[in-house]
Amino acid sequence: MSKPVRVTQPLREWMDVFMHRSMRGWSQFAKSTGLSMPQFSILMQLHYKGTTGLSEISERFDISAAAASQLVEKLVQSSYLERAEDPNDRRAKNLRLTPAGEKLVNDGIEERYRWMGELVSNLDVEDHAKISDALTLLTQAAQKMDEKK
Repeated sequence: MSKPVRVTQPLREWMDVFMHRSMRGWSQFAKSTGLSMPQFSILMQLHYKGTTGLSEISERFDISAAAASQLVEKLVQSSYLERAEDPNDRRAKNLRLTPAGEKLVNDGIEERYRWMGELVSNLDVEDHAKISDALTLLTQAAQKMDEKK
């Protein structure tokens, strides 16, 4: 089977542009909050996974428990996270987003994707359906790949 060059090259180009714009927006938003990218990443982890143990943060980011604790401490002091004892293990700590933390994450997500609204407004209406169909196909193919794992 031949390599699908007609699909691969434009997809790579889109991915490069998308990742650059997305990460730049993400980084600028994180900096505007006074948080580091690792701290903001912890907030994102909690947003998507829910209550998480400090040890899971340490494992997820491949850092020591002490380093994870230091990153979390500023988030707790800034009222973005709540820390509580794990009911199953009093030595362990669970973390969860506060309403202020959830708002900050949602604001970051909106900022991260804001430029896409501008992008879409610069496209012809006829292209909207083509792009939507193509992205739906790509999303479904990626989901099938994830299901196989």
